[in-house]
This record gives sequence, structure tokens and C-alpha cells, in this order.
Amino acid sequence: MKVLTTQASSHLSLELARSLSSSHAIRLTDRIEVSTDLEFVRSDLDHGASTNELVRGMDAIVHSGDVDPAASVSDQLDYQMRCTYNLLWAAAEEGVQRFVYLSSLRLMEGYDPALAVTERWRPLPTPDVPVLCYHLGEMVCREFARERKINVLILRLGEITAESAAGSPVSPSALYMDDAVDAVEKALDAEHSGWLDIYHIQSAVPNGRYLTGQPWWSADDVSPPLSLGYEPRARN
Repeated sequence: MKVLTTQASSHLSLELARSLSSSHAIRLTDRIEVSTDLEFVRSDLDHGASTNELVRGMDAIVHSGDVDPAASVSDQLDYQMRCTYNLLWAAAEEGVQRFVYLSSLRLMEGYDPALAVTERWRPLPTPDVPVLCYHLGEMVCREFARERKINVLILRLGEITAESAAGSPVSPSALYMDDAVDAVEKALDAEHSGWLDIYHIQSAVPNGRYLTGQPWWSADDVSPPLSLGYEPRARN
């Protein structure tokens, strides 16, 4: 499968791309030049021919909702709204079959920590700019999915966490990189409902806050909820 991965300058996107490159043909992109041994094409993700050229021939796109904290608030919001819209528009025009949006479980932090939050609960975004950016990115994806322009899967990722010594405290929404890679790999191949599929992704950690494997779906949609098949690796 030919896969375009955005935000090549971010640690998450680069690690995902390197891991996925063993089974897929990966193309990386970013709005700045990035040094990598994988194929890289710099793109501003504007609403023009260059974005169409970027996605042409791709089977899927993995688009990160992560934003550069050093960028201005305006630039962060611009990336998540205008650039995500441009990317989806070009993908739909070029016949790309699948769009995987990497969102965040931070959208669900507004609920009482004692509650087991699933994908069927609505997000509670805060005014915190990175969180708001994830929410706005999801809304753009939702519109394209609603119009059936492209198959969209949203993965709300937990807090990316480095492996630690056994018994060390970890976040209740921790997500280890190998589990993140596994979730994205499954999202590229999973059966799709034909509208919008949303999945919560975190690792198996003590007091894990978010349930996984119960995809969100619309009560008005005749299609049943579909399983991603994601099962975080058991750890000692």
C-alpha cells in the first residue's frame, strides 16, 4: 500500500513512518524541510495543484493532528482547519481510498476520571489550543465523511509514553509506540462502515482510563459498528 504521512518533523509521525515502511511504500510530507531516509516531499498543503500532486497515486493518508507548539495560535488553527480541508479535498479528487486522522484522547479529559469513557461519548474540547485543534480537525474530517467523499477513520491516541521500568507509574491514558504503530497498521486495512469510524487507542496500563474496541457510530446509520481489531500488547 502507498501511504502518505504528514507532519514528518514530529516524533510520532516519523516513528510511525519508519515502522510502517517495512510493509508499505511511505511518502512523508511537512511544511518544512525534513532530513529522512524515506521519500519526502515538502508541501504547504495549499488549495492547489501541488497538493493534488502530493497525494496522487496514494492508497491512504495518515494525517497527524499534532501541532507545532512553537507556531502562532493562528498558524496552529490554520493547519488543522484549512490545511486538513485542502488535504482531504485533494485526496477525494485523486481517488485516495482511506484517510486516517490521528486525534487525541485529550478531547475526552473533561469527563470525571472515575468514568470509563468510550468512543460513543461526545468530545469535551477545552479552549487549550492543541486540544481545540484536534477537535476542529475532527470536524473537518466529519464533513468529508458525511458527504461520502472518502473513507475516514479517526484514531484518538493516548499520551505517547516511553517504555519504563516495571512498576514505574504511568499515565492512565498512556500509549506506547508499538501499540500506536499497531493501531495505525490496522486502521489502514480495517473494514470501513462507509461513513465515519472513531476509535480510542491506548495501551494496557494500570487504571487505564479509556475503553478501546467500541467504535463510535451514528444511531441514524444502518451500518453496525465495526471493530478495528486493536488489542494493546500485555505488559508485565
